[in-house]
Amino acid sequence: MKNELLIIWMCLAMTSLFAQQEIRLYQGQIPNARNVPDPEQIRDRGPNNRAFADTAVPTLTIHRPEEPNGTAIIVCPGGGYAYTAFDKEETLVAKELIEKGYTAFVLKYRIPQDLTNIDKSLAPLQDAQQAIRYVRNNASRYQLEPDQIGIMGFSAGGHLASSAATHFDHIADANNQDTTSVKPDFVALIYPVISMTDSLTHMGSRNNLIGEDPKASQISIWSNDQQVTTDSPPAFLIHAGDDRAVPVGNSLAYYQACLHHEVPAEMHLYPGGGHGFGLYNPTTTDLWIDHLFHWLSSLD
Repeated sequence: MKNELLIIWMCLAMTSLFAQQEIRLYQGQIPNARNVPDPEQIRDRGPNNRAFADTAVPTLTIHRPEEPNGTAIIVCPGGGYAYTAFDKEETLVAKELIEKGYTAFVLKYRIPQDLTNIDKSLAPLQDAQQAIRYVRNNASRYQLEPDQIGIMGFSAGGHLASSAATHFDHIADANNQDTTSVKPDFVALIYPVISMTDSLTHMGSRNNLIGEDPKASQISIWSNDQQVTTDSPPAFLIHAGDDRAVPVGNSLAYYQACLHHEVPAEMHLYPGGGHGFGLYNPTTTDLWIDHLFHWLSSLD
């Protein structure tokens, strides 16, 4: 009896390990990286509220559902390009995704900083493109369709996701010879930073990504509403009208750019909720993720 219980426990443990796994994003040398010790720090801000600061070694945490529906979503937590709010905008969201059959790949991307990156502005996009590349190359392994790979981002992670959705023709790692497409098939943007312009940007995110005195060309390149084209993937957006950290104008600008270029887009705006509410907007019983699931089903 004891042996049988031990076998059952081992099977359960292996199932849990198999269902959630963290891997290094790059198996070899990290592109655009300086040869310095990894300065990453964990900020424990309470139950289910870890954040990672100064990340220099990016990872993917893979959450696999029992019955995959064939669609993958790469999740980019926010944090102003200073840290990643890993639990708040990862654990709860991934749990909801896998319950609906979506395979979640949570990206702990590099924090853009001169200490660890040669060109800090490129590091996060390099990581997002590598994540898409990895998932697409390993689609059969995870029971996925290679043309059903999307990316979701919160706040500054929304800027990264929108960068992936608008800069896929520009390979951020020029030395990467893999010709696998890095274009996401859809993008979900949750209270995202979109613009780098003075009137709309979240200044902390802009300063961390492109510096305190960026050139006009840098502001334009990384204002992703200005980079939308007819080839951009379908977009889903969530924002609160009273967001004082990242003005709702960011989502409006991206949505209007999608309309202008005839890119399918859906946007849901809440009058309240502020910024950074994660999965649950405290001002309403409405769940934005239910709208996301409905929208995703319409893409099939």
